[in-house]
Amino acid sequence: MRTATYTVTGMTCEHCVRSVTEEVGEVPGVSGVDVDLASGRLVVTAGDDVTDGMIGDAVTEAGYALAPAAP
Repeated sequence: MRTATYTVTGMTCEHCVRSVTEEVGEVPGVSGVDVDLASGRLVVTAGDDVTDGMIGDAVTEAGYALAPAAP
């Protein structure tokens, strides 16, 4: 298991949080999802086979985007 932190852009309300939580939670191998509306922080606990791309695809499916990673 690993924990990864991302920043989601475009969320404005609790409905947004629920949408991201549900979509990311449906990714096979994801065991935990925590979304903070104020900061846009998304913390995902998942198996080692879950990739950043899979999380990004789920966030996109929810209607939002991951912020570019800081260098």
